[in-house]
Amino acid sequence: MVSAFHAGFEAAFARMPLVAILRGIPAERAKGILGILVEEGFTLIEVPLTSPDAKDAIGQMVEAAPEGIMIGAGTVLSAEDVEAVYHQGARFIVTPNTDPAVIGKANALAMPSCIGCMTPTEALLACRSGATVLKLFPAARLGGQYIKDIKVVLPPDMRLLAVGGVGPDEFETYLSAGAAGFGIGSDLWKPGRSDEEVRRAARALVDRWKALRSE
Repeated sequence: MVSAFHAGFEAAFARMPLVAILRGIPAERAKGILGILVEEGFTLIEVPLTSPDAKDAIGQMVEAAPEGIMIGAGTVLSAEDVEAVYHQGARFIVTPNTDPAVIGKANALAMPSCIGCMTPTEALLACRSGATVLKLFPAARLGGQYIKDIKVVLPPDMRLLAVGGVGPDEFETYLSAGAAGFGIGSDLWKPGRSDEEVRRAARALVDRWKALRSE
């Protein structure tokens, strides 16, 4: 039986498989930035735990998120982190690495997981441990061709997100190699960026994605 969290994640991913990575977002700006991203078409929002206000920001966004918008926690490094963000209201997790204990805890709580990997060994371990989606990181250091190569050994239905230094100019290359979506950090948000700058960036990213998918 598919959990409500997984059903929500799949619906959000199908609508717009761009994960907004809001590293360093202040809690007091969380609701405002969330509103902008939702208006521009984002459905998956990640707040990394390395952000000083991460838990407060997650809580603020969970409270304000419209139906169909999934708020997740990133840089989740331990089973204890998974438990903590679950109780904070996060509905999916993102990791920079492959740790079966983290994946197992997420599965026990019925939370979708985007699991960081780089090598075929890590990618296959993540698959066998029950990852929902793989996060190829750092993608820009590996190039689009690497996705094509690594997908050969993965289950055919396993999706790969390209994350780390990949912006709209690289979307086409990575999509043609087999990427299912992208995680977007500094091309979208960084501390000090104004609401209008975030809106323009969000709109450009969504427009680029839609243009490529309609070709």
